[in-house]
This record gives sequence, C-alpha cells and structure tokens, in this order.
Amino acid sequence: MSYHIVLVEPEIPANTGNIARTCAATGAHLHLVRPLGFNTDDRTLKRAGLDYWHAVQVHYYDSFQEVKDAFPEGRFFYASTKASKRYDQMDYRDGDLLVFGKETKGLPPELVAANLDTAIRMPMTGSVRSLNLSNSAAIVLFEALRQSDFPGMA
Repeated sequence: MSYHIVLVEPEIPANTGNIARTCAATGAHLHLVRPLGFNTDDRTLKRAGLDYWHAVQVHYYDSFQEVKDAFPEGRFFYASTKASKRYDQMDYRDGDLLVFGKETKGLPPELVAANLDTAIRMPMTGSVRSLNLSNSAAIVLFEALRQSDFPGMA
C-alpha cells in the first residue's frame, strides 16, 4: 500500500509538478480531480516534476465523488485553513488519502463541514491566508510517513 495525495481542481501546474515529484520520492499515489487549471502536457508541469513522472502513479477523476467511490473503505483527511485540528494531531496509516483543494479557494466549505472529524490544518501566523499547496501536501505527507516509520524508504 501507500499514501494518496488527492488534489481537487488544482490550478497551478508548478505546484502539481512539485507534488508529483514528492509522490515519486515517497511512493505516494497522485489523484487529480478535474477540472484542472492547466493542460497535463503543460511545460511548467513537466518541468516541476523533472524526469520523475515515470515513477508516479497518477489517477484522473471527473469529480471528487469518483475518488470516494474508488476508495469506499478509505480514510480521507481534508486539509483546510478552516479546520480546527492540527495535521500532527491525527493518527495516519498506510493507505490514507490526503485531500487538498485548489490554490485560490481551497476545498469546498461544505466538504470540510461534512468531515470536521478528519479536517486538518497547518498552524501559521495570521499574516498569510495559507501555505503553498505543494508545501502543504509535503508537510502532511511526511508527517503521515513519519508516523508509519517511513515504509520502504531509506
């Protein structure tokens, strides 16, 4: 098994490319929910992922419900600045799905509200609205991997 990064309607190709590279380095699967704010053959997307695209399992969906249907027993964690629980207060396990929203708006408020028990946030000062999407994904993924003692990684 492995962890899963789910990006719901990502808008910036460089962020998705950076996340793909993180997935390649960790064995995580990348799930992209359309509409995407870029074309998947975008030069910036490919450049950010460097030559690691062959090492990433990328899955595409037309809706978030398709992701839920593909993982009926899955444990989903929803990253949001509106969440009350910190990302490091959760107990992660191999196979969990870490869900992130689009750069400009985050996840839909109704999705976060319906999943408050597994909604997570990263602490930060009040001087910014949010962290960069690729940084946020890496922070949460590496906490999950740390809790799992970095399976399959040297």
